[in-house]
Amino acid sequence: MSDNPSARLEALRFLLRVQERDLERTRRWIAAEEGRAAEVAARRPPPPPPEWVAERGISANREPIAIHAGACSMARGKLQALTREQAVEALAVHGIRPCQLCRPDTDLGLL
Repeated sequence: MSDNPSARLEALRFLLRVQERDLERTRRWIAAEEGRAAEVAARRPPPPPPEWVAERGISANREPIAIHAGACSMARGKLQALTREQAVEALAVHGIRPCQLCRPDTDLGLL
């Protein structure tokens, strides 16, 4: 750079304009990529529901209050996905009630 302070200042302002332009271009690229990613996500089918779910209560400890088949329309609120083994244990060992609509105990072979 020159020893002239006004020339140095002008060069720094020019550099600033170039960097701001580059930054704005990078922001546009990011926005375009986010848009493409959102389009891809919107086209992706939702994951299948879990095979079994535990419906949790509204108390502070949120203990399970019912076991449902994963696609049961009565399963609402706070749900926790369960494996087959966890659902059997919840029903047989812990005595959590089965949903009266989807009857997971029947599907799990507990009746």
